[in-house]
Amino acid sequence: MRNGQSQPFATWKHSKVWRRRIAVAAVYLVLIALSISFLAPFALMVSTSLKTDDRIFTESIEWIPRPIRWQNYVEALESFPFLLYLRNTLFVCAMVVVGTVLSSALPAYAFARLRWRGRDVLFLIMLMTIMLPAQVTMLPLFVLFRTLGWTGTYLPLIIPPFFGSAFAIFLLRQFFLTIPQELSDAARLDGCSEWRIFWQIIVPLSVPALATVALFAFIGAWTDFINPLIYLTDESTYTLAVGLQTFVGRHSSEWNLLMAAATVVTLPLMVVFFFTQKLFIEGITLTGMKG
Repeated sequence: MRNGQSQPFATWKHSKVWRRRIAVAAVYLVLIALSISFLAPFALMVSTSLKTDDRIFTESIEWIPRPIRWQNYVEALESFPFLLYLRNTLFVCAMVVVGTVLSSALPAYAFARLRWRGRDVLFLIMLMTIMLPAQVTMLPLFVLFRTLGWTGTYLPLIIPPFFGSAFAIFLLRQFFLTIPQELSDAARLDGCSEWRIFWQIIVPLSVPALATVALFAFIGAWTDFINPLIYLTDESTYTLAVGLQTFVGRHSSEWNLLMAAATVVTLPLMVVFFFTQKLFIEGITLTGMKG
């Protein structure tokens, strides 16, 4: 009787294992298909950047160029001041990253770890600003910065991040909530101030979340096109996004050079994400585990 009962159980267990394997395989197939769909445009851009003019528009897509023309990258980078625009972009990105992390970590700590009257109401009001489209504030901000005499400089690009980002504050606040409150209470019993608790306890434990915020800020500043286009009037201060637009205007018919320039501008983002993806995924995973 026992053998008769154990055999159906073994069969059911075996089928359950196979169903789990099939489900995992299906998930991987879907992820692979989505990855291919996302990588295909970038692969086509790289492929086009290595083609000659007569091989760009063909009846079928030629993924591997024949011949491969590396000279396109040299000509593309020599066609506009790439190093100057790269330096300007890195300066703006660095200031935006520093400003966003510093100005967002402090209020996030106050919202998550301190108790004060009106905290939840003010946090809710701050969250409501996330739903406000950037187009709504674009004109008032331009009038403000023009009145201050900041147009034509980097100040409209690098000063606002030092006043906090609602999304970054929300992200860090959710992460700070996952840190045990007992650590802060023990530090207060030892005589630590809130400032010391923040810098010596919370910040070291929040490296993944801070890296995630920094990565978001870097990507946003690197790919930002509309703000530099509005506020930067001197060509020597252009960022890569605006510089690439001017390149398009001058070389609109040279698709291989356009794709080469676009590849060079896009590549740093992929390199940065490749080296920081572990911290990025860890920060996103741990954030929001506690409400």
